[in-house]
Amino acid sequence: MTLNAHSITLNSPEETAAFAARLGASLRPGDILLLEGQIGSGKTHFARSLIQSVMNTPEDVPSPTFTLVQAYDTKVGEIWHCDLYRLSAVEEIEELGLIEAFDTAICLVEWPDKLGPLTPDTALQVTVETDSNNEDTRQLTLSWSDPKWPARLESAA
Repeated sequence: MTLNAHSITLNSPEETAAFAARLGASLRPGDILLLEGQIGSGKTHFARSLIQSVMNTPEDVPSPTFTLVQAYDTKVGEIWHCDLYRLSAVEEIEELGLIEAFDTAICLVEWPDKLGPLTPDTALQVTVETDSNNEDTRQLTLSWSDPKWPARLESAA
């Protein structure tokens, strides 16, 4: 499979939130976003912005660091926001029900390297990096092999 990539520079938290909202509007159940980046790079801000933009009724979107998974009913379908940082074995991912959710929900997965061999080929990888010269600027690198992503990304651009 060919891996495609596109980079975007977002100059403020508001630009990051706006891009996340535009991308969120194009998502459908079965779509998976793998959110990669260092601690503090903005993965949770991106996920929170995306989720809140598609909620039927606005509500708080806490980080799932301790709960591992937070699920939300939204206008575009059920969204699972997962933080795999604290997991130590692939079997724990299966116990969460995440593999089934990959088929039935929109899944936003922080620390996706913990998925190992369970990483879906159809996912959009979103790598978030901070700019050492400006703490508000984020560089997003979007990578994919599934042919559904270019049209979705174009509508979010």
